Amino acid sequence: MTASTLMIQGTTSDAGKSTVVAGLCRALKRRGINVAPFKPQNMALNSAVTADGGEIGRAQAVQAQAAGLAPHTDMNPVLLKPNSDTGAQVIIHGRAIGNMEAAAYHDYKRVAREAVLASHRRLAAQYRMIVVEGAGSPAEINLRAGDIANMGFAEAVDCPVILVADIDRGGVFAHLVGTLALLSESEQARVKGFIINRFRGDIALLQGGLDWLEQHTGKPVLGVLPYLHGLHLEAEDALPVDSSAQQPSPQPSPACGRGGQSKLRVIVPALPHISNHTDFDPLRLHPQVALHWVAPDQTPPPADLVILPGSKNVRADLDWLRAQGWEDYLARHLRYRGKLMGICGGLQMLGSAVHDPHGIEGAPGSSTGFGYLDFSTTLQAHKQLRNVRGKLAQGGMPVSGYEIHAGISEGDALQRPFAQLDDGRTDGAISDDGQIIATYLHGVFESPQALSALLDWAGLQVSQPFDYHALREHNIERLADTLEAHLDMRSILQLLGADA
Repeated sequence: MTASTLMIQGTTSDAGKSTVVAGLCRALKRRGINVAPFKPQNMALNSAVTADGGEIGRAQAVQAQAAGLAPHTDMNPVLLKPNSDTGAQVIIHGRAIGNMEAAAYHDYKRVAREAVLASHRRLAAQYRMIVVEGAGSPAEINLRAGDIANMGFAEAVDCPVILVADIDRGGVFAHLVGTLALLSESEQARVKGFIINRFRGDIALLQGGLDWLEQHTGKPVLGVLPYLHGLHLEAEDALPVDSSAQQPSPQPSPACGRGGQSKLRVIVPALPHISNHTDFDPLRLHPQVALHWVAPDQTPPPADLVILPGSKNVRADLDWLRAQGWEDYLARHLRYRGKLMGICGGLQMLGSAVHDPHGIEGAPGSSTGFGYLDFSTTLQAHKQLRNVRGKLAQGGMPVSGYEIHAGISEGDALQRPFAQLDDGRTDGAISDDGQIIATYLHGVFESPQALSALLDWAGLQVSQPFDYHALREHNIERLADTLEAHLDMRSILQLLGADA
């Protein structure tokens, strides 16, 4: 069996490629079609652990859920995780092979291309259809040589392409026509139509532009997708623009433990090398939580809970936090009985020291941690990648999540763990006074009972049930409904070699 492949490319980053691929995967699954998502090359710090024990972009894990599949490393064979302005950790088939500067990776693309094509061949042997997501824009002239993320891949596997543009940014017709003009003749012929995303208003006012676009390019507009207010799917990389975006709120909740406010105040520093910030989506969307990202040079406001997030360069981000005045802020926050939590890299920061003798995340060396918990961390070349389940050590509530870290932490504080895991290990630590929690588990807030227990610990008197997995499933269904209503699904199915 050889799968039919369709590629979704965008005129810009965040045009809607990830969203369209997820919606198409669910729409095809509803038709009983065996479909898989695929992204040849991804650059993102939001990642997920796969069923085969590797690491892929978070967006591909969501697309796998939309297709009704467990995430697999073949769905994203090349993942680049930036750890500086010019370099990134390179992950091939789910495993880190090392750090490379941009110029070195450009030379490495030939090897990466073989990994991409091998993964596509394996998926093509297992699934009837493959829906592929491009990266950035195919018209980035400086990246055309050796391209494996956009048209270079489409040409290699000989698949049709649909081009997506975001009208909410403005200039949508220039984006589409300009992108098309910068492609080669064979690449232009490969583009079979356009999708315009995030339209607000009366579609009749857009019709003249759509008619002109089709006449000028000779290619059809396959649909205009409306702006879906409140739609939430995990971001590929960028922090949410609206840090306080909420689902519709119920009546005001009982006051929290300190200050009498109706919502639990949670703040998270927006680290320069923040990773897996999707950990905080369940808090950002919880109707009883007011989550705030603290930007560079912004004074951290009073809070009930401060969370130090994951980091792709823990020592550099520790230096940044100190330069931003966070060390004094955390001391004052704890003195006034606020709660503090660290996740993954944030856990490592809460210990006494972080050692990087092999230069895993930057120049070899050691850094002093904040010292709130008695353990130290040593970074090692082999990354820990696990999906885990267990119970909270206090209260016994079920918890699940995933580990993605190169550090091994050791010290007395770990004798009072955060969680007991089903594989016999323990995770993290809780301070003697109960004010501080540290965990290696990403996704810890996605477990409804664990989320309620953690909100109660942080000061919310009566937490309401909140099922993040159910919310994500609801949004995937809503997205698929929208695509069915506003896209020319007959033409899209024909591009995939199927009858409507």
